[in-house]
Amino acid sequence: MRRRTPAPTPVPFSPQAARAHRSGLGLTPEQVAAGMAAHGVRLLPTHVLGWESGELHPTEEEFVALARALWCPAAQLMGVRPSSLRDFRVARELGREQTARQIGIGLKSYEAAELSGRWSGDEAQTQALAQVLGLTLRDLVRVTGAGEELEQRLRQCVDGRWQAQLKAVGRLVPAPRAALSTVLAALQGEYQVNSYWGSSAPDEQQQPDEPLERRFWALLAATDTGIPV
Repeated sequence: MRRRTPAPTPVPFSPQAARAHRSGLGLTPEQVAAGMAAHGVRLLPTHVLGWESGELHPTEEEFVALARALWCPAAQLMGVRPSSLRDFRVARELGREQTARQIGIGLKSYEAAELSGRWSGDEAQTQALAQVLGLTLRDLVRVTGAGEELEQRLRQCVDGRWQAQLKAVGRLVPAPRAALSTVLAALQGEYQVNSYWGSSAPDEQQQPDEPLERRFWALLAATDTGIPV
């Protein structure tokens, strides 16, 4: 028996925001429905009222058409910050095929990333992903499921040679190598515990109380990364 593909999670949607935008423009539900039809989505005005009441939830296609009919950025109708690759893509009013093409990967590879929340692109593709979807570097790590690996890589930078981790960290965080080198070297200097023949040296400095990854982002934010941190 063939297993059914699970239904996609609905796009985040705020009925209050949709109602407020329509009211602010002085549009009737009929006018909004007509505006959506101009963008290729035909439905009844009762759908617009159903979304505003919370009784109905728009599909991805309907959501984008509604944003265009209301002359507002799609992200403003979400009511919350995007939390997945799909959400960031829809917030930019992009389709999957268009997004994959702009990133430079196959459609199936991109769809698999959206479905799994895992990203396997190379450094150039990861940088393109951030730019196409308008992701900050922190957003990028969060929505591609790279947080745990980044934490492990940073720990290895502190415990060993940060140079050995530079390429791997660059794949997860596509910032300029010069900026990453500066940050990883500083991180190692702050967190590495120096020992003298197996015992603590008299002038040993205590490790910072700040979590390693948080300190990494703070140091990176002070450099020129090209992509916002």
